[in-house]
Amino acid sequence: MAAPNNCFKYNFALVSRIAASFGEHSSFDIKKGTSIDIEKARREHEDLVEALRRIGLDVIELPCDEKHPDGLFVDDIAVVINGTALICNPPSLKNKPSRQGELAVVRQVLRKELGLKIVEVESETAFVEGGDVLWTGREIFVGLSQRTNMLGAQAVAKAFPEYPTNIVKVHEPTVHLRDNISMAGPEVIAVAKTPGAQKTFQEIRATGGPGYKYISVEEDEAGNVIFCNGTLLHLSAEQIPKGFAVYENKIDYPRVAIHMEEPLKRGGRLSSCVLIINRVRNPKKFPTSVA
Repeated sequence: MAAPNNCFKYNFALVSRIAASFGEHSSFDIKKGTSIDIEKARREHEDLVEALRRIGLDVIELPCDEKHPDGLFVDDIAVVINGTALICNPPSLKNKPSRQGELAVVRQVLRKELGLKIVEVESETAFVEGGDVLWTGREIFVGLSQRTNMLGAQAVAKAFPEYPTNIVKVHEPTVHLRDNISMAGPEVIAVAKTPGAQKTFQEIRATGGPGYKYISVEEDEAGNVIFCNGTLLHLSAEQIPKGFAVYENKIDYPRVAIHMEEPLKRGGRLSSCVLIINRVRNPKKFPTSVA
């Protein structure tokens, strides 16, 4: 069964401005000898925000919070499908106090500002992060990874019972399922050619429904894209030269290239920096930022 034509239509995007503390105090490691230019990171992030607005999204920008340097990665915190939001339980919250305030902020926006149905992970030992959940429009894949366990995958299935949920393994060194496997269009899945991504890809093909088309790209980062409102967002030619050429040749719908070098130096991906949302019922006015 094909996905509905409107399944990738979204009206909101939630992002977080970059805190100065992201440069020095993030919970995630940065490559030795590398530094983060915060002002450049903020300019690149604003380019992403403007691109989201151009494709028809109302962008809600959370203010930067120096106590939560990893707030940039809002996609870790929730999975939103058809007006229901599952508030995730990232394992990093157990040992990384700097992330503990992020859940409350995102939950407040999704519930109070957007009026979404909120579902919580019931078990403290059920771990799941949004980057391990791939919704194709007709089914869900959940990756068992460093950040998501079997109980977490079962929580996803329980939150969205209207869709089949398939559980696959994320092979190291990949951190999240969607780091290098993501939806690049209706029924189109982009997959990096690296060995770990290909192993996971074989499980997706074996467990998922038929009818998908696949695009293979060389770079890991090229496998992480955002498809929204008929437009494909991917990294710039400078960052993914081979992947950029593939998308240029194989995609016949609008594309937007985003240069996001500084914000991703701590291991995030393009989609980590935005939570796209389709609020399907009872629209109401909302502020464009949350104090």
